[in-house]
Amino acid sequence: MKPFLKWAGGKYRLVPSIKNLLPAGKRLIEPFVGSGALFLNTQYEEYLLCDANKDLITLYQTLQQEGHSFIDYCRSFFTDENNVPERFYELRNLFNMTKDLRLKSAIFLYLNRHGYNGLCRYNNKGLFNAPFGRYKKPYFPLRELRHFYEKSWSARFYIADFQDSMRQAIPGDVIYCDPPYVPLSSTANFTSYQSRGFNQQQQMLLATLAKELAQRGIPVLISNHETEFTVKAYTPAQLAYLEVQRNISCNSKNRTKAKEILALF
Repeated sequence: MKPFLKWAGGKYRLVPSIKNLLPAGKRLIEPFVGSGALFLNTQYEEYLLCDANKDLITLYQTLQQEGHSFIDYCRSFFTDENNVPERFYELRNLFNMTKDLRLKSAIFLYLNRHGYNGLCRYNNKGLFNAPFGRYKKPYFPLRELRHFYEKSWSARFYIADFQDSMRQAIPGDVIYCDPPYVPLSSTANFTSYQSRGFNQQQQMLLATLAKELAQRGIPVLISNHETEFTVKAYTPAQLAYLEVQRNISCNSKNRTKAKEILALF
């Protein structure tokens, strides 16, 4: 089942490759849950799903708590009247200003489906700033929302950074990490999923935590770009290599395959 959110770097197409390496366990922990593609397509008894993006986790928590009534509320934003630039920017401003978490969560889904390429981007002040997408009729993911809601009964959602979420792991857990990727070039880091970036020091800290947890018998699988930096950082993990189509570029001619790595500690 596909996620109900569009998500840059989403792992839906990679789920089979990830599952081939992901060990068995009672609980799956995802410190960078993103759109939840792996969560939706695995069958662990329990899930601990975390992300530093509070808007994302609040949306998941609201859907989990309210279910079908919240889905109907979200659908009310998917109208012809709201599918114009002026209304999009009004709702984007409301999203950035409101303290009403239910409203904010519904608008987050609206922005995701009406904004350019599903881009989730914030400026240095923490304000969502992805532009209007100009879609003829944005898709309302009713089936996907219902499936996520039903699947969420086995999950706990937390706003947390990767360090806090990984430190909650106990024997019997399995961890899958999908961090913001190491840029392939100086211009490739086009977006930030939170207002703060994810730098090289944090990449190294993630690898160090993975090694420490593996030594305690808790397996950790990490996805990233295949670069000289990641290959070195993930020593001595078991490495698997693959190529993935990237679709975020505004120029369709630049949407080529990128080399990725899966590192199992």
